[in-house]
Amino acid sequence: MAANKIASIKNFVRALRLPFLSASILPFIFGSLYAKGYFRLAGFLLGLGAVAATHISANVANDYADSKSGADWQEKKFYKFFGGSKLIQEQVFSETFFKYIAQVAACIAVFCVVGLSFVLSDCRVIGYYLAILVLGWSYSCKPLQFSYRRLGECIIFLTFGPAIVMGGYFIQTGLFPNMKSFLLSVPFGIFTTAILYANEIPDYGDDTRVNKMTWVSIVGVELAYALYWLLITIGFISMAALIQLRYVSIWALGAFIGIIPAIRAAGILKHHYRDKTKLVVSSQLTIALQTMVSVIMIVALFLR
Repeated sequence: MAANKIASIKNFVRALRLPFLSASILPFIFGSLYAKGYFRLAGFLLGLGAVAATHISANVANDYADSKSGADWQEKKFYKFFGGSKLIQEQVFSETFFKYIAQVAACIAVFCVVGLSFVLSDCRVIGYYLAILVLGWSYSCKPLQFSYRRLGECIIFLTFGPAIVMGGYFIQTGLFPNMKSFLLSVPFGIFTTAILYANEIPDYGDDTRVNKMTWVSIVGVELAYALYWLLITIGFISMAALIQLRYVSIWALGAFIGIIPAIRAAGILKHHYRDKTKLVVSSQLTIALQTMVSVIMIVALFLR
């Protein structure tokens, strides 16, 4: 019985993709902590709850939509980083379960945002958030299905970069829109987009069979590594620009250690683009890159 309970917990964590919440939580923490001298704890906690719940809602909505379209049925093996959770395909949970969890998580997020609007005495928060929620669901779900129309990468950049970093900054300062917080968000958005893109390369064959068009379809799987390099280059250039503008301290140069996993990941994408087992490593390395940069950027805030 204990083993069954542990298995159920593991499956639930797998369905919600909880280990990947760092991709949204860390940028939000950075945006929240950036304005020294301002820190609304209640606003921070409600914002953090909204960010996490929205991320979970989008995750499970993605599994639901990709099951409906047939994308996740092309191969039933679970690779952890791409191809979905496969829990629907393994008949552990139903499509209805994923749809229900997506709705519950979205309701929790809305509850947090309504509370946030009272804390900030600013109803604009609700409008801003609803726009983000629509984008998050429209990434996978009909009628827009941005991830099927080569627009998913743009949505990931916007939601995991500007929306989260600027959102955290807005909660603490009341400033929105704000060019400085937008520029600060660019590396986070770019490196998270790189995670998505690295995960799209092994999914390319399965995706094209159901007419799911990602950026990989623009250059082809053989040259996909080149576009990966372009994303990584833009990310580090934006980091250098922030240091040059003195928006972040010189300690942020430590984030450039992320070039090491990026080089290795790009090499795998170039030479093993059809080997899904090896592509798991490129996904791991890109996640490590994004996490490393995020943590160092946060630490650098206290050293400026």
